[in-house]
Parts: sequence; structure tokens; C-alpha cells
Amino acid sequence: MNFHLCRFVKMEDRKRALVSLLLQYTLVHEVLGIPYPDIVINRTLEGKPFLECGRFCFDFPNFNFNVSHHGDYVAIASEPLCLVGLDIVNFMIPEKETVPEYIQNFSSYFSSSEWDRIISVGNNEEVLAEFYRYWCLKEAYVKAIGSGLAYGLHKVEFHHTNWTSISVKVDGVTNQQWRFWLFDLDKGHSVSIARGHPRLAIESYKRSLKRTKFNEEEHNVGLHLPNPRFVLRTVEELISVIHKAKCSC
Repeated sequence: MNFHLCRFVKMEDRKRALVSLLLQYTLVHEVLGIPYPDIVINRTLEGKPFLECGRFCFDFPNFNFNVSHHGDYVAIASEPLCLVGLDIVNFMIPEKETVPEYIQNFSSYFSSSEWDRIISVGNNEEVLAEFYRYWCLKEAYVKAIGSGLAYGLHKVEFHHTNWTSISVKVDGVTNQQWRFWLFDLDKGHSVSIARGHPRLAIESYKRSLKRTKFNEEEHNVGLHLPNPRFVLRTVEELISVIHKAKCSC
């Protein structure tokens, strides 16, 4: 495993990036059974990590994963067929601005419907949490399709019922080929997961996938797979798993 962390200036970010890499290798090893020395993880031009499957992944036609780190958590999610996007947000309180001043900096990324929901939800603490939850979903979406923040976040509008039954409109059109989940990890962190059709990926990311064309039945099976809860692991546990695997090689 070759880790390159020099682009992170802050030590906290370097630590999160290292844990992210440990999670990626551990997930691939545990799910696909690929020995650690044979795991090759690359990135698209937009920065999305993907596995070079080679002779592996026969049972998972589109194995892909996504990682996120913010605040006290680093997380990873994977899918065997559909695209997956993941994002964590830490409800950070701005230091030199009020909550209204802070969120106003991002108002152009939200539709009028989303913005009205954010600013009318309640007190400043509730407004900040609502803002971050919407932001979390938008990031999960653009990370799933592989575009990163280059994609216009204002084009992606979310609707929900108490943060369940979440749906998305893209360019004003409801897209039924997506499912979304949002969980509160604790009082100060939320995480969202996006699951969508492979053909919706941007072109550079499609090239990393084995298949982008599925019939409706195949896609529906993948889209409606159970969504298990996150499994919490400490850094020490991750290192222990990798150490045992390398010793058994």
C-alpha cells in the first residue's frame, strides 16, 4: 500500500485521510477476498477512488465504493451494482460569523424550496443542522456520479418527509432511479448515502465500471437491496485486521 498524504496541510486531515485509505483496503479485502498486495486503488480525474478489479469482482458486476471524513468520523460504503455516494457532515459552528451570515455564503447552491425549509426550521442551531443535512445529501449525490463539486449543486433539489422517503429532482425533473438515506451519527454529525443507476455516472467514472447497462429488473434488484446500518470500528481494530491478514499470507 502506497499512501500519499502530502496535500493535506493539517495533521487532523492527514490522519482522517490515512484512516480513509485503511478503510478502503480493509473493505476490499473483506468483501472481495483480494489479498492486500493485489489491491490496486486508483482515482478518476475528478478524484473519485475506484478499484482496479482485474480478474476479481466476478460476483459483483459493478463493485464500487465511496468514502467520507469530517469531524470525528471516517466512513465507507460500497455497492455491488448501483452507484454509491457517501458524505459525512459535522455541524461545525462558524467562528467569526453568525449562523445566518455563514449559511448565506452557500445560498446559491440551494433551490428556493430547500432554502425556505432551511431558514424557517427554527433557532440558529436547528437552522445549521438543517443546512448541513441538505448539504450532506447534495454531496452524496455528486460523489456517486463521480463529478465532485464541479457539478452544479443548485440543479439538485431534495424533498423528504422528516428526512425519510427522500427523493431528488435534477434540473427540475424527479428522478426515480435514486434512493437516499440520511442518519444522525450523534448530535453533531450526520451521514448520507446515495444509490443510483450506473448509467448516470459521468463519462470518466463510467470507464472504471464493468457494466453500465442493466435491464429494469436487474436495476430494481440492485436499487432495493437492504441498506444495513454502519458498523463502528476503531482505528486500532482496523490496524489489527490488516496485521492479521498480512501475517496469514
